Amino acid sequence: MPPISQHLLELFDAAGAPRGLLVSPELWAKVRDKILPTLEKALYELDPSCRPVPVEKPEPMAEWETLLSYWDFAYPPAYDVSCAHCGASTPDWRADDPRKFRLRNASLGGLVTFQCQACKSLILKKHFKKHLTVECQPYVERC
Repeated sequence: MPPISQHLLELFDAAGAPRGLLVSPELWAKVRDKILPTLEKALYELDPSCRPVPVEKPEPMAEWETLLSYWDFAYPPAYDVSCAHCGASTPDWRADDPRKFRLRNASLGGLVTFQCQACKSLILKKHFKKHLTVECQPYVERC
């Protein structure tokens, strides 16, 4: 890096420790599209609070209603949900306000998934013809 430039200036504090970098508008215009994604990724690692909040999709209630309308299992539908990771539970997920668990998916094959709002774990309710199994998977952040 050139020691002195009108387009790029390294900033140091009184003790000589690096404090930042000043980039001219002209240089930034030339490198912005290539550099910004790398800077954002590094920023999110250093300061996760800077991440944009993802837009929350609405619950797929139509899929849940479709599953209920074609229900042919040997037992009644169960509305209770509990998280094995943080201990959150509810006797009826539909009645909670605010929701403790959000419906993520419901399929005619009998797989119903919920997300715990406390710890973000994924709860899978697998409906078989004569029985129901429940699994709880911990939240894994995708990069």
